[in-house]
Amino acid sequence: MINLAREIISGRRLKRGEDLNFLLTANLSELLEGANMIREALCGNKVDLCTIINGRSGRCSEDCKFCAQSAHHVTEVEEYDFLDSEIILADCQKNVANGVHRYSIVTAGRALKGKSFAKAIETYKKLRAQCDIDLCASHGFLNEEELIALKEAGVSRYHENIETSERNFPNICTTHTYEDKIREIKLAQKVGLKVCSGGIIGMGETWEDRLDMAISLAELEIDSIPINILNPIKGTLYENMEALSEEDILRTVAIFRYINPTAFIRMAAGRNFFKDGGAKLFQSGANATITGNMLTTVGNNTEQDKAMLTSLGFDISR
Repeated sequence: MINLAREIISGRRLKRGEDLNFLLTANLSELLEGANMIREALCGNKVDLCTIINGRSGRCSEDCKFCAQSAHHVTEVEEYDFLDSEIILADCQKNVANGVHRYSIVTAGRALKGKSFAKAIETYKKLRAQCDIDLCASHGFLNEEELIALKEAGVSRYHENIETSERNFPNICTTHTYEDKIREIKLAQKVGLKVCSGGIIGMGETWEDRLDMAISLAELEIDSIPINILNPIKGTLYENMEALSEEDILRTVAIFRYINPTAFIRMAAGRNFFKDGGAKLFQSGANATITGNMLTTVGNNTEQDKAMLTSLGFDISR
């Protein structure tokens, strides 16, 4: 694995069609060491900190089995329409003061439309004018005109998770398709937005599904890949899903680094499964994270994250 890491640092890329099953059985310590080597050589020690705000919550028409915000599930999630721009502005300013690099508004629903979309555009314009921070957006399936409007309002990156492999996608959602996801990603890239796209592990997928997801993201040239660890939520169809082991989580993160050697591998939901906030993850190929509260699950304290990452030798400066 160390030799393979050196080859990747020198330019080799793992591609679809190759037999990558050795990644599933390789000595874990060597795999993690190699992933960290790749990260250090090709990405350096700069870490990317992102925080998100739940801009519109609940009553989502989509039936994603993992999601507390789906109207198909009975959960205790709070429901509200698009937040007032002053609430979002105050939250963004707080995160700027905390040294966070990116700020994203995330909204429940198949797509943000009409008055809510217009309100979002005005909010992004305020954030761009008053906050020195990169702006990201996650508003479902938008058309080209709407994506251009987001870019013109100051958004630089659009978020659209592919969630899992193409094979496994119908097992987790039936109200939209994997192809819908790919179409949206390519449309965002077409208008000049960078794309953040990853998925969730621990939804009953196979290791082959995880490999396929990692390869698909590489083929899409995604440079920010959030990896969420399923947090089973009462009332969803995955509320009784068995938790992944730390070893499986670490192996997954390392594999994503081997296959996507220059991307930000961004730890999202689920770091709280690790007692120390997930320090091991950042020694296994990860170099970005979502910090603070995260939608419908408990997040991580930003100051604690900054202290942890600094102790590991990462550069957290803005």
